[in-house]
Amino acid sequence: MSLMKRINKLLLVAALAATTLSVQAEQKKGPAWLSDALFYQIYPSSYMDTDGNGIGDLPGINSKLDYIKSLGVNALWLNPIFESGWFDGGYDVIDFYKVDPRFGTNTDLVTLVNEAHKRGIKVCLDLVAGHSSTKCAWFKESSEKDPNQRYSDYYIWMNDIPESEKKEIEARHQEASPESSTRGRYVEANAPRAKYYEKNFFECQPALNYGFAHPDPNHPWEQGVDAPGPQAVRREIRNIMAFWFDKGVDGFRVDMASSLVKNDPDKKEVSKLWNEMRAWKDKYYPETVLISEWADPQQAIPAGFNIDFYIHFGLKGYASLFFDRKTPWGKWEQSYQNCYFDKQGKGSLKEFSENYTKAYNATKNLGYIAVPSANHDYQRPNIGTRNTPDQLKVAMTFFLTMPGIPFIYYGDEIGMKYQMNLPNKEGSNERSGTRTPMQWTKGKNAGFSTSAPDKLYFPVDTENGKLTVEAQQGDQNSLLSYTRKLTALRHSAKALDNEGDWKLLNQKGQEYPMVYERTLGEEEYVVVVNPGAKAASLNISSVGGKAVSVLSTGKVVYKSGKKTDVIKASGISAAIFKVER
Repeated sequence: MSLMKRINKLLLVAALAATTLSVQAEQKKGPAWLSDALFYQIYPSSYMDTDGNGIGDLPGINSKLDYIKSLGVNALWLNPIFESGWFDGGYDVIDFYKVDPRFGTNTDLVTLVNEAHKRGIKVCLDLVAGHSSTKCAWFKESSEKDPNQRYSDYYIWMNDIPESEKKEIEARHQEASPESSTRGRYVEANAPRAKYYEKNFFECQPALNYGFAHPDPNHPWEQGVDAPGPQAVRREIRNIMAFWFDKGVDGFRVDMASSLVKNDPDKKEVSKLWNEMRAWKDKYYPETVLISEWADPQQAIPAGFNIDFYIHFGLKGYASLFFDRKTPWGKWEQSYQNCYFDKQGKGSLKEFSENYTKAYNATKNLGYIAVPSANHDYQRPNIGTRNTPDQLKVAMTFFLTMPGIPFIYYGDEIGMKYQMNLPNKEGSNERSGTRTPMQWTKGKNAGFSTSAPDKLYFPVDTENGKLTVEAQQGDQNSLLSYTRKLTALRHSAKALDNEGDWKLLNQKGQEYPMVYERTLGEEEYVVVVNPGAKAASLNISSVGGKAVSVLSTGKVVYKSGKKTDVIKASGISAAIFKVER
């Protein structure tokens, strides 16, 4: 064989090997549709009401699918829609196989899924895997005297608990609203089965029994993960997923996914659990996805999840970007003084850049990190002194040009505000302000419902009609229009999409503007974000080409040089530059 033939053969083998590795990596990350996925999260009670009772429903979401598609999103995540006791916003599930009557019927959900699919939109549901409601039939049977019924070991029962935990129960019952307290681990039920059960959050949310990673021999109720009860619970969760997958549902976001196995400090056993679930899902439902509320991508993604969130708890950094210390979620933070996306321009990138970069590099070939604009559990971008369209455009530029998979929280595309000091409803507490009705028009109830205003799920605040779809739909300078331009650009430019590489170009001590590059093959973009009110400049190593602005808000000037590129950003500005060589 000639030298040239040998070289060509080696090159062919290398190319085949590279292709195989690429296919394996793609399969490991999930179905192909994830590479261009862009999610829209909906809190169903608050999106669109079609029966005039002041609460949103599934036909309401169905009626708005064309609008949703117009945003450039191609996937939905719906907060819990299963039958619930509504003590915790749907997260106290009574029946995992039935749509709650407030939203409609199982057929309404199937109709929504089918109509969404016609428009190229995937639909993912919320799976509360860790607990049920005390009103659930499983729990009722489990509490009966006979310990050998079908659901007897679905929960964790005991007749004695440590004295310290008895004191926690006493303290909880001295609070103004014991049933709304998350204090302590156990609930005194005095049921025929046993005196106490273990809860996850509120008293009405008994923990499902996935077993204990390290059972205490002195606690006979602590079953190992391989015991019949915990194994039966795993089969039940698979059955729930299969039931909805068979009806066309495309995936699940799993609530508090890391918390299922008890006494599992290194998350070894819960990681094994989810890897088993992933293997089962990939075998029987390969086009579906699992999304975790784990908030630690370096644990969650190797544990089998396709997507994990970078949000307000877990891996540090999101709060330092968006939570001003004077806002409800910012007041709890101690690791920073000023958030980065604030017009004062006094924030730091350190916590974000160190933690996010490490997590991104460790997981980018295994799955996706999602950086949401907000969600049902924490405040929206429009809060406090970050309250103008230009500020929100800068924030949205960041959300929609980061790698991984974006999640837009409903209403953030029109700048809906987090409403302060709203009353607690269905366990919302301070989350009430982020669960308010979607604002469609400037008319009655912002077009959300025909009910009397005092019957609305929560009040609306459109700022005299400005924060509505109607007002922004035809305005090319609106936040809604800008968001659509961002999503269109993301879909068309593969380097800016979910698979493109990411690198922060700021060096240590360089804070404003934030500058990062997105690359895929020979395609390259540079993104500049300056949330501060003062102009800021940054020198970076030359990218070796001409930077052409493709989308911007405010004024950003990019001067290319042989060795150094100079970027000057006006106050509250952002721009996306394509590098042409």
